[in-house]
Amino acid sequence: MALVAPRYLAGGGDPAWVTAPLHRSCDWSSQPNPLVPQVALTSPDRTAVLRLGPDPDGPWWNLQNTVGEQRAWSVSFGVRTPVEIIAGFTDALSDPAAAQAHAPDPYEPLRQAGWLEGHDHDGLTSPDGLAHVEHFTHGFTDCWFARTAVSEDPDGLIWRAYLSGDTPAHLTTGFTRALADTAPLLRDAYPLRVPLNVRRQAHVTITQRPAAEVEFALERRVAALANRSTQAMSAPVPTIAPSPRRTR
Repeated sequence: MALVAPRYLAGGGDPAWVTAPLHRSCDWSSQPNPLVPQVALTSPDRTAVLRLGPDPDGPWWNLQNTVGEQRAWSVSFGVRTPVEIIAGFTDALSDPAAAQAHAPDPYEPLRQAGWLEGHDHDGLTSPDGLAHVEHFTHGFTDCWFARTAVSEDPDGLIWRAYLSGDTPAHLTTGFTRALADTAPLLRDAYPLRVPLNVRRQAHVTITQRPAAEVEFALERRVAALANRSTQAMSAPVPTIAPSPRRTR
């Protein structure tokens, strides 16, 4: 196996890292169609749909949240976005406690990881200059962009992500926290499963791992998220004590 750092250069990885926990641990439903090369998962409350499918002209990962017939927010990720970074978003989306917790500024995890502000104060850039996150607002436009590229020309783009401005802050922060994480990601070493055009910039360490550790990593993740969901369902609902009566 190979440990790849920084993680935003590790390549896509196994999509099941995202889809299996949503389906098996968080009760997202699927309607498989053997004639369509696409995965579609719907949240239990049927307000969110995650679609994963091959698209040579666009992002492979698309997630839309709806309220009635109106689209409330949407996000998309390119095919080479590491699944562990996408999981930072979907784990927050499927966690009831995350919505109730205070969400920090989505930039904050990046600042804490040493990402730098540009001269024009537009977003934050990773210390190596390869990854960039920006909250773009102009007129009626409000959205978050993220991209990883080894050069400015089109062939240098590795992946990009889009999050509409109405995306809840705790979900955007889940994404930036996973992006800022400095822990390397595990990928197949033979052949090396990282994009060809990043191999000069990526730090790749060949490592020996027990077969059971690698084989059951996804199962442990599924079990952990299932346990999280069980704990959330069994947690007592907080009660508000009645206000004391006034006495004259």
